[in-house]
Amino acid sequence: MSWHPQYRSSKFRHVYGKAASKDKCYDCVPITRNVHDNHFCAVNPSFIAVVTECAGGGAFLVIPIKQTGKLDPHYPKVCGHKGNVLDIKWNPFNDFVIASCSEDATVKIWDIPNQLLKRNITTPKKELLGHARRVGLIEWHPTAGNILFSSGYDYKIMIWNLDVKDTVLSKPVKILDTHKDVVLSMSFNTDGSLLATACRDRKIRVIDPRSGTVLQVGSYKSHRVNKVLFLGNMKKLFSTGTSCWNNRQIALWDQNDLSVPLLEEDLDGSSGLLFPVYDSDTHMLYVVGKGDGNIRYYEISPEKPYLNYLMEYRSHSPQKGIGMMPKRGLDVAACEIFRFYKLIPTKSLIEPISMIVPRRSESYQEDIYPLTAAAQPALTAQEWLSGINKGPLLVSLRPGSEAMNSLPQFLEPEPPMKATGLSQQQGGGGRMSLEDKQKPREIEDGRRRPKVEEKLPKNEQMCLSNGFGVFECPPPKTENELLQMYYRQQEEIRRLREMVIQRDVQIKQLELELRNLSMDTGSY
Repeated sequence: MSWHPQYRSSKFRHVYGKAASKDKCYDCVPITRNVHDNHFCAVNPSFIAVVTECAGGGAFLVIPIKQTGKLDPHYPKVCGHKGNVLDIKWNPFNDFVIASCSEDATVKIWDIPNQLLKRNITTPKKELLGHARRVGLIEWHPTAGNILFSSGYDYKIMIWNLDVKDTVLSKPVKILDTHKDVVLSMSFNTDGSLLATACRDRKIRVIDPRSGTVLQVGSYKSHRVNKVLFLGNMKKLFSTGTSCWNNRQIALWDQNDLSVPLLEEDLDGSSGLLFPVYDSDTHMLYVVGKGDGNIRYYEISPEKPYLNYLMEYRSHSPQKGIGMMPKRGLDVAACEIFRFYKLIPTKSLIEPISMIVPRRSESYQEDIYPLTAAAQPALTAQEWLSGINKGPLLVSLRPGSEAMNSLPQFLEPEPPMKATGLSQQQGGGGRMSLEDKQKPREIEDGRRRPKVEEKLPKNEQMCLSNGFGVFECPPPKTENELLQMYYRQQEEIRRLREMVIQRDVQIKQLELELRNLSMDTGSY
């Protein structure tokens, strides 16, 4: 007989959702009544933007993140669109630039001043005129600066280079004309070299955005897809949709083979859309239901069963949309690993929901805060358009720490690869896997000192928990640096002790197995 552990070890098994108190919510916010299936909310560490009701044309509010409580009914709006605003997205590399798209078939880029708005903003920084019908989705490129993707009801995805002086752009740098119906969702992989789309024709596509080549197409009869999401560099896609019985459904796919899902699961019989949100730092996946108050969360693993259910945050207040705070805006002192901003139109309220890992220690918890994407682009727009791929720059969330590079390599421009070569393209030298991201020392060793790497066996390649290698720690020059070095060594000792404890547990399990086997053979 074999022994199987009953529970799976996880640092995030006890994560819980905590709603903010009333004084830390945003009250009296006229949230849009539009039925379009979008988030309607965008958040960064400086501002929260939300699409609002407006008589004649479309508008959205931009509220400083610290200005909680009741909103002035005459608070200024950003109102330059002639039709309803359908989507808004902050520039990931500039907290004072936001993009919006609308039913008037335009995309506009806005500069937000670094103080309270005193009057309506009506003049955009740039205006993008390329779509023939209303524009429903916009997405910024995750690693290249000033590259914006827009998708309209003309079935086209347009790529815009905003690194130009013109205020009105009518010609995108690239048009992806591969869809036969409306695009419902767009998602990038970690370095932005691949684009996944969900279309109303029920098909999932993986596209090389620069060449326009469709690398994979998936269509499954029992899964009508609505939203699709790249799971970082796990080489997997996650989708939400409905089954043939109109149950809300989730599915997991291998990005190199979209013929059959790796996993398919019905959740419930509600009619609202499911918004998937993935945190590549913690490998946690959140599924937010539109029209209900629930947020389910899972942990993703590279091997079966792939999707491990953790818990569900429940609330009686249904959400119409949701905003997500970037990791650099979280409260690390409270062990907050994610924060949602929940739109509740029935109460005209925006309610922050913090996802917290319960810890007793008040010190910085490095094991739940690996290096995360920084607010600086890794590439210029022209470099990305020329065929270069580069992973995001990384930064530590430790208070007072400086930005750290992810040490990605530049790749030479390559011709578009076939679908069979997708795994090689995705795993190339310029991208960092989620595991590699947490071990920058091993990557840098491989680049700078290949000879040392050859001599050391794998199990002896030590990597400190803060990301500095044994050979790369400079001698401390000040008392502060000496203290930091001491704390790093303490963390490393703690980590090694945990490894020893785990090994002891494994030894005991094996001894138990041997004892059971010997008893079984003795009985015969």
